[in-house]
Amino acid sequence: MIDLQQDADGFIRMNRHFPSTTLITVTFTEGTPEVFTGKRLNEIYDEAMAEFRSQNRLDAKGFSRAPAKTVQPMNNLTFVKIAPTAA
Repeated sequence: MIDLQQDADGFIRMNRHFPSTTLITVTFTEGTPEVFTGKRLNEIYDEAMAEFRSQNRLDAKGFSRAPAKTVQPMNNLTFVKIAPTAA
């Protein structure tokens, strides 16, 4: 059995999936405990991860598919050679 404590903001620490058949007790901030299966907490975790990725424009694996920003713009001219004009 795994025991988890909810923090003041309403979150539990869960950075990975738990085994599906494991029983997990979550103690909420008001002190009431509730028992979840690993499968149910994994589903909650997957839903939260999908929402996070969609809000941050990430793909299903968590990668950004936007073009990488470069230090030097590739389509802009940075240095221009100039010479004095003969008058």
